Amino acid sequence: MSEEKNEITLKNYQVKIQDGLLQHLAEFIKPLWQPKKIAVITDDNVGPLYVDKVEAQLIEMGHRVVILTVPAGETSKSWEQVQVLIDSLAQNNFVRSDGIVALGGGVVGDLAGFVASIYMRGISLIQIPTSLLAQVDSSVGGKTAIDLNAGKNMVGSFYQPNLVLIDPSTIQTLPKRMLVEGYGEIVKCAALVGGSFWEIVQKVHQPADIILQAESLIHASIAFKASVVMRDEKENGLRKLLNFGHTLGHALELIEDGQLMHGEAVAVGMAYITAAFEKKGMTAAGTTAEITARLAQVGLPLVANQLGSAAFYRAMLHDKKIKGDQIILVYIKKIGEPAFYPLKITELKKWFEPILNSQIEDN
Repeated sequence: MSEEKNEITLKNYQVKIQDGLLQHLAEFIKPLWQPKKIAVITDDNVGPLYVDKVEAQLIEMGHRVVILTVPAGETSKSWEQVQVLIDSLAQNNFVRSDGIVALGGGVVGDLAGFVASIYMRGISLIQIPTSLLAQVDSSVGGKTAIDLNAGKNMVGSFYQPNLVLIDPSTIQTLPKRMLVEGYGEIVKCAALVGGSFWEIVQKVHQPADIILQAESLIHASIAFKASVVMRDEKENGLRKLLNFGHTLGHALELIEDGQLMHGEAVAVGMAYITAAFEKKGMTAAGTTAEITARLAQVGLPLVANQLGSAAFYRAMLHDKKIKGDQIILVYIKKIGEPAFYPLKITELKKWFEPILNSQIEDN
């Protein structure tokens, strides 16, 4: 992986990070894509903000553009929407040499990426993430997925884009809750990395500070994720570290019936898994307080209604880190020192119940 101030290069593609990048897409797309047919997949929140600007520039480059809009929200990560999008591509005579641009947040990126990976066994893809969560998480690494009733991201593929274009200025249009949600994933990465990255998040004391520090936060998050993905593209080992907070978080996200966004659920998951390991003496004393202080500064939740419920434990059984009769938990020994802990599934309730029945302090 090579890295400059506004560019991170993975094995097969580059991630460009630059304020105002959406104003001059041709500079980045022209060297990669000859004129072709392009489907811009977006949602009904993001489309009105940016799709005209993107479409005009693609047409100016000589591309033929089809706009495909899905409903905003997690429910669009479904078989039904996959079918709608694939049918639209076929009806518009898209062939393997054509391409897809994913313009939107994590839902659009996951959905459009999955469609690109399976249509005609794979067509070209460019990711233009517009939410903070997508910019620091789902747009990089090649994971694509849709949800099932049984759980999030249960069907998907590893499919790398040709290019990821990140314009940090787009987060200024985000509702406060969506901005803060993305920051939950940033704190996760910073807790795993420590050092100067953790120092940056300590400069964030309110949601407005996220915007002020956006470029540094985005760059540090992607640089870390890219370094992990380069060594473990298919999540066979090291890449599982990125699931810190996700074992509990994904379970909560599934059963809270839309009440928790992804970054919020991960925040709760980080707080409680760190508290559990600190209680066992496997995480340094005070680490939970360090993490919860960073989360609480911007108003991320530290508790959830269904923590410890029967549905919560059932949902954890769909975790993709289960191997045989064990679930591989990701925790940190201290800030910047992550580790794995294999736990027998039969021990889940016994392990977490003491801490789930207590209250995480809002520091």
